[in-house]
Amino acid sequence: MSGQPLSDGAGRAVGRTVMSAAAPADRRHVFHRQVRFGDIDSLGHVNNVRFFDFLEDARLGMLVVDRLREGDRPHRGLVVARHEIDYRHPLTFRPDPVRVETWVTEIRPVRFTLAYEIKDDEHVFVEARSVMVAYDVQSARPRRLTEDELAHLKRFLVEE
Repeated sequence: MSGQPLSDGAGRAVGRTVMSAAAPADRRHVFHRQVRFGDIDSLGHVNNVRFFDFLEDARLGMLVVDRLREGDRPHRGLVVARHEIDYRHPLTFRPDPVRVETWVTEIRPVRFTLAYEIKDDEHVFVEARSVMVAYDVQSARPRRLTEDELAHLKRFLVEE
């Protein structure tokens, strides 16, 4: 599904924002992230590397902070095996936070894949994916996801 055209700042269209309808709202974890002054680069928009901080904040919210608030055990011993990111629309400094919406697209015995959109009501700024691996720090090896971890991840599962 296509969204709003991208502009080069002078009103010329340079592409289209692709908006995903892959995950229904009830399967998405929503994290609100304020754009910080330090996120902005010399061109006046959020630097591409800083978007990984947005993803990390949302991932920690979904897998650790919200679990603690719910009285559940947080996910521990997860490492990022892969990140993919597509920049869809420039994000500039703004008073209102953006939403980082996250859902699970695949679960395997030792890994799972998260999909993200960084967006507001008008634009999708970033689409991204992370492959996460359950990791045993003591043995320095991958481990199987626990039943509790699997149950939590399945709340957000949308198979593509």
